[in-house]
Amino acid sequence: MKIEFSLNGKPVSADVEPRTTLADCIRDDLGQTGTHLACEHGVCGACTVLVNDEAVRSCLMLAGQAQGERVVTVEGLSGDELTPLQTAFRKHHGLQCGFCTPGFITTAHALLSHEPYADEERIREVLSGNLCRCSGYVPIVEAVLEARSSYQVPGSK
Repeated sequence: MKIEFSLNGKPVSADVEPRTTLADCIRDDLGQTGTHLACEHGVCGACTVLVNDEAVRSCLMLAGQAQGERVVTVEGLSGDELTPLQTAFRKHHGLQCGFCTPGFITTAHALLSHEPYADEERIREVLSGNLCRCSGYVPIVEAVLEARSSYQVPGSK
């Protein structure tokens, strides 16, 4: 089946089997390998992408469900420069081996886009759906806390 959607701001199309996951389509058919596959059961969060600005486990979504939608991977969050969120991950050593990082970055981006004043408890709650075997989570939470200011509109709360 042929599908068409926006990937990182550009129109794309792919000819996929109906059972193809969005993660496999993004990686194998469209060459965006920043979206990682680990558990393939929606448990670890490594495959998280944004679909219409919402964090979604791309291993659980069929590619056909993306028809006409806006999909953003970790590659689509920044241009030539690192975003403040990515910079904070780097500064606080929230990257470690890096395998889980794309999922954490997209999840944190979705959270801060919707809730720029999220407190530490809320950040921990949202990030609890992503697994990391290296960092102990503290540096990741510190990075998201620091990056909050880049999502906030001055004078509003």
